[in-house]
Amino acid sequence: MALFDLPLPELRTYRSATPEPAGFEEFWSGTLDDARKVAAPVRLTEVRTPLRGITTYDVTFTGFAGQPIKAWLNLPSWASAPLPIAVEFIGYGGGRGLPIDWLTWAAAGYAHLVMDTRGQGGRWRGGDTPDRDLDGAGPSTPGFVTRGVRSPETYYYRRLYTDAARAVETAAELPGVDASRLVVTGKSQGGALSLVAAGLVPSKVAAVAAGVPFLCDIRRAVTITDSNPFAEVVQFLRANPDRAAPTLATLDHIDVVHFARRITAPSIVSAALMDDVCPPSGVFAAYNEITAPKEIDVYEWDGHDGGRSFFDTKALTFVSPYTS
Repeated sequence: MALFDLPLPELRTYRSATPEPAGFEEFWSGTLDDARKVAAPVRLTEVRTPLRGITTYDVTFTGFAGQPIKAWLNLPSWASAPLPIAVEFIGYGGGRGLPIDWLTWAAAGYAHLVMDTRGQGGRWRGGDTPDRDLDGAGPSTPGFVTRGVRSPETYYYRRLYTDAARAVETAAELPGVDASRLVVTGKSQGGALSLVAAGLVPSKVAAVAAGVPFLCDIRRAVTITDSNPFAEVVQFLRANPDRAAPTLATLDHIDVVHFARRITAPSIVSAALMDDVCPPSGVFAAYNEITAPKEIDVYEWDGHDGGRSFFDTKALTFVSPYTS
């Protein structure tokens, strides 16, 4: 993919033109309060793996509407408690997979909670958490971006964002963990969830490492890229042109830009200038809203791979002063 978005000097000052929806704060605080009221105690079951030096637990916590959400917890058995903890979120279409898929943060001495993604896990890594749609999803394009998009209340990402915030709150209460040293991290959809969780429960998060985050500056993104998942919105609106206004209004409620301005933790974000999946203008639109100490790691020649292990190394280095 060639360069297709704004030039880098313009990206560094770019701001989204999408205003925050009226009642945004109340919508999300009410959603989280409702989830907390019906939360059940976390369940941890140790599982046997062939890994040496890593102790793994199968975790079940409650997310949106008290619904059970699966996760893995990997602990470095060689490190002494209390441990810093990294909460990791997964890219689009993937689930939690197997414990062996998640070794980097534990190898660095962190407790590592990997949240399964409700309803996903059918594309590139398996999952174990169903999406329990309480209100009926209505028509949608295959995928998740338009599932329940007729209103913010019924929208899929309302449920998933709530799960992410509850994962952070759960991680902060795990035994053997130092809640003051909590990192949120992930790439693509996982990067979006990292920024969202840091904005929804800012007092719980000590540092953020978000790679090429999805769902940023959505109204612009759906007009400048033909790639999925944003193309799911275009396909849906072709079939339902009379639903454009309410669809975009729903998407405004989950645009990462609005959560980014609520982040108080030091943050590192990566952007790739040839990324047609998560356009760089959206990434910069979210990044430019963060008022906490921050750093953006730009990869001029990358697409959606977004820095690969180069970014992983920088992320670990960046968060270290806030988790040591």
